[in-house]
Amino acid sequence: MAEPTRPGTGSGAGAGLGAGGRSPGVGIGWRPEIDLTVERLPGVDFVEVIAENIRPDRLPESLRVLRARGVPVIPHGVGLGVGGAEPPDAARLAHLAACARALDAPLVSEHLAFVRAGGLDSGHLLPVPRTRAALAVVTENVRRAQGALDVPLALENVAALFGWPEDEMTEARFLGELVEATGVRLLIDVANLYTNQVNLGLSAAAALDALPLSRLAYVHVAGGHLRRGLWHDTHTARVPDAVLNILSALRARVDPPGVLLEWDGDYPGDTVLAAELGRIRDALSHV
Repeated sequence: MAEPTRPGTGSGAGAGLGAGGRSPGVGIGWRPEIDLTVERLPGVDFVEVIAENIRPDRLPESLRVLRARGVPVIPHGVGLGVGGAEPPDAARLAHLAACARALDAPLVSEHLAFVRAGGLDSGHLLPVPRTRAALAVVTENVRRAQGALDVPLALENVAALFGWPEDEMTEARFLGELVEATGVRLLIDVANLYTNQVNLGLSAAAALDALPLSRLAYVHVAGGHLRRGLWHDTHTARVPDAVLNILSALRARVDPPGVLLEWDGDYPGDTVLAAELGRIRDALSHV
């Protein structure tokens, strides 16, 4: 039976990256600090921009240049907070929708995370308690978000330094039931799977086996640092081989529509970033 089309979950031109059976594309997160680098890097198939950092009515010239070349640009939100008890903020949803329209984006992505309550911001993307009660709240929040968007919504798994003691299910099962209930797509961050494997002992391979990868929108990879036995997903270093191995394991299970490198500080030169994109391509080809 065909999946019903709902706002923000439909197929067609807005269904996402990699349509038509193309090979996995490789992209990079666009940041103002490396805008010219992103423009001149060879083989960038798509980019992602932090939605909170742009104005839809006054897009940075670099993003306009990339769009004129036909490079897809995905707005990536960090503050919607679909994991909280409060409904998503209408103004934040309107901003995401406006960004998608201004960029002619194929989809919008956000995090499955708790970020605020009672007007107070956590300052971090915190994990959601994986309980039946929380799943019901998140399901309703996701449906509200989908209803405000004209393109599909993809949700990203987050990195965690702790787990909630009341968790009733694995992250993969939580995401699977959320996908089944809402049709939301998934942005799988393999660096976050690695983080949770190091910090919480949660097997990345087991997560890949259980996640509904048929709903995969695209993939994130990034580097970080080990401090006092904990892995911090800082996005300020080269991607560890262990993360690329998880990417290869994902590629053995599914053809990802796109894989994107995140880098958010201590920016290196063009040569390093180009080499990192090359390592990602190698990981995708060596399965």
